[in-house]
Amino acid sequence: MAKHSGESWKKDHPSTLLGYSVQKADRAVKQAMSHPEDTTVEHASNSISHAENALLNAEQHNEHMDIVEQNREQLEQVKGQLQEVQESVDD
Repeated sequence: MAKHSGESWKKDHPSTLLGYSVQKADRAVKQAMSHPEDTTVEHASNSISHAENALLNAEQHNEHMDIVEQNREQLEQVKGQLQEVQESVDD
């Protein structure tokens, strides 16, 4: 399988990048849920921020908007889960 040069594929396929970013954020939040520590919560928060940036990029390209909407909904769920974890860590 050929590797993509640099990060050009991200520009060519913003909805794919969004999907990967949301999956990564979901895994990071699940990790934070099972190990609610400052570092795992921070990592999850960073992953969500990255996914939000990917969401904005995909929206700007108006590409596969049905997939973008599904990823937006999943991202909102992930953000809610992280909020719960953050509240338990803060207590």
